[in-house]
This record gives sequence, structure tokens and C-alpha cells, in this order.
Amino acid sequence: MSNQTMEKLSELRLYGVAAELKTQLENPTYHDLSFEDRLAALIDAEYLKRQNSRMIRRVREAKLKQSATIEDIDFHSPRKLEKSKLLELAGCNWIRNKHDLFITGPTGIGKTYIACALADKACRGGFKAFYRKTGDLISELLVARGDGSYPKYASKLARTHLLIIDEWLRDPLAQNQAREILDLLDDRFRTKSTIFVSQVPVSDWHKHIADPTIADAILDRIVHDSLRLELAGESMRKRTAKIKQRNEPEITT
Repeated sequence: MSNQTMEKLSELRLYGVAAELKTQLENPTYHDLSFEDRLAALIDAEYLKRQNSRMIRRVREAKLKQSATIEDIDFHSPRKLEKSKLLELAGCNWIRNKHDLFITGPTGIGKTYIACALADKACRGGFKAFYRKTGDLISELLVARGDGSYPKYASKLARTHLLIIDEWLRDPLAQNQAREILDLLDDRFRTKSTIFVSQVPVSDWHKHIADPTIADAILDRIVHDSLRLELAGESMRKRTAKIKQRNEPEITT
């Protein structure tokens, strides 16, 4: 096989074919296979190469806060996390059905990690995901309104199968902020899925949105088609701290 052929494969960006062909030429075992079998192996190699490249790109473009996987989630810590329920969510049917997910619980319980792990799984399953803290998302929406880039940014969010909104309602939403969120969620209503990660119980969400009318509209669009993970327990950061606190004697002067 001439170097010219390999160069042409690279020029055509058929990197999977080139790598598989090199393997076939160097391994005598392949010589006993039929032309159809060897061709199928070349096509499979290229297909897998491209699928893997797309998956890596989806994970990168999701901009997840943490590198998290379902396999690394700790199910032994007492935080009311049901393994069967989480594994069911990892199957991504709720994303296919355009449902939302609320992950609530105290600080440090692992809410963001779980959300990122579910998003990672979604990316590996062919879905596009995007992570944003609530404050950053609102700032970007307001800036986009001001500089004329809103249609482009809104279109990007509309194409995102799974949007993760972290620190949801950590700070109360002012009227203009709530209006931006309402427009966003209206576009996503029953067309795409959103994960809301919050320390605030769902029952208190309404009073954290300044305008009661907008609060009604926001909640009406998300609560009816939502699944929920309600976690409880002590901070995972405390449980995994490298420096353990000791009971030091009180110093008096």
C-alpha cells in the first residue's frame, strides 16, 4: 500500500479507515478474510471514530462544572439517593420525553455532581447538553439582549436537548431577570429538558421570584412535567475532607 493512499485517506479525513487499514496490512490474520468482511471492518472503524469524536465534542461543548460519571456516584452515603431511580434517569428516557428534573437538597450534598453525571451520560447517548449557573445564564441573556446577539444565543439554547441551571433561586429573581427566564423556559416548554439544581425546596420557589404573575407562569411551565430528586443529609465535602477537624482545647487569655 503506497504512502499516497494513506495521504489521500488523511486528506479526506478518513482517519478511522486509515488506522484500520494499517492494522489489516500489518496483521496476517486479516488476509484470510473476504473482501466484504475487510471492507465492513474499515467502515465500522470509521463510523466508531466519528461517533467517538462527536461524543467528545458534545461533552466539551456542554461546559460541565465537574467531570462526573454515573459510574463514580457514591450510593453508600446516607443522602436519600435511590440507586434504582438514578439509573433509570441515566437511561435518558425523560430527555426523550422532554421532561424536566429538579435536584434539590442542602449545600454540599452532591447535587451539581449528579446533574453533571446525568449530562455526561446524555452527551454519550447523543444528546446536546449545556451547563450554566443561574446568575451567569441571566447575565448572558441580558448582554445578548443589549448587543443584538440574542437570536443567536437563544437559538443555541433552543437546540440544546438538556440545559442544566445550577444554583437555581439561590438569589431571588428580580422582575427583569424572571422575565428572561420565563422567555427561555417558554421556548423549551415540552420541546427540550432542563435540570434545575437548587438548595431551595420546590415549595418555596414561588416566593423567590419577585413578580408573582411571572412566578406563576414560570412554575406552570416546569412543575407539571418534572421528575424530582430530593436529597438530604450532611455535606459530602465534610465527609470527604482531607483535613479532619480535631477537638482542640479552648484557648483562654
